Amino acid sequence: MSVTTQLSEKICGSEEQQVIPNEDSVSDMMELLSVDVELSSSAANREETLCSKNVMRKQRNWERRLEAKRHKRKEEKQRRKQNQQEKDVVPQFSKRVIKAITKERLEEARKTGPRLCVDLSMTDCMSHKEISRLAGQIRRLYGSNKKAQQPFHLFLTDMKKDGLLYRECIRMNAGFLNYLIDVTEESWIELFPSEDIIYLTPDASEALEQVDEDKVYILGGLVDESIQKKISYTRAKELGVQMARLPIDEYMVKKPNSKNFHSKILAIKPRLFEILLTYRDTESWTTALSAGIPAGKGYVASSEALPEVP
Repeated sequence: MSVTTQLSEKICGSEEQQVIPNEDSVSDMMELLSVDVELSSSAANREETLCSKNVMRKQRNWERRLEAKRHKRKEEKQRRKQNQQEKDVVPQFSKRVIKAITKERLEEARKTGPRLCVDLSMTDCMSHKEISRLAGQIRRLYGSNKKAQQPFHLFLTDMKKDGLLYRECIRMNAGFLNYLIDVTEESWIELFPSEDIIYLTPDASEALEQVDEDKVYILGGLVDESIQKKISYTRAKELGVQMARLPIDEYMVKKPNSKNFHSKILAIKPRLFEILLTYRDTESWTTALSAGIPAGKGYVASSEALPEVP
């Protein structure tokens, strides 16, 4: 029963018992009223204090988030400024100048650069769709060579001008007839001394140690969706030329994956050719292979390999 209720009962009572308050009673009643007011005020103060703490906590959280956003914006501004400064250092050339520089590099490579041939003698093994894909790979290969700081002297050998591949290259590749690349119907074995030739195939037992300026490197121009094994290896072996593979086993390890899939077979441009270009720029097989071997092949650089969990 509250103090107020007790006070009311003291003042009023029942109809049978009417009490006329005296001075002492009035004093007691006033004291009880004072206590009730103090209790109510104390409860209100506690509630107000609790609300104030919640507001203050929310205010602090909001201030922390605001400060974090300010700091992030400041870092982003500094990063953009640094990137802009780096761009300002790099000389900006017009498209005409860049084209002239690229042409000069490719012309120089045709005089002094290492030679690389795409062996196109195996198109008889490919379907129309595979030949079209090969034409696209030749376009990308040439594009990569144009961008390279140290391009190769490129050859397309066994390219028959009355063949489907030649027609597809003209149809699919804008400016193909103006490519700074040697296109010939002759075979690479007829163009170069056999002792200078290294045929690159994943089935070779020896690893390629370096890119020698005096050697001629042969890539098998083969897009084989049915995965006919050792076609380029068999051809090179029959002709008695030196063979080599990329040093994947020497600089990379198999990475465990759910499908337990590991492959060393690479398309001409997207992988193998760019690996050779990167190696020429960096002289590091680890860097070149890490950049060129896609994760889906199941290999990683030895330095990135993690111990298997037992």
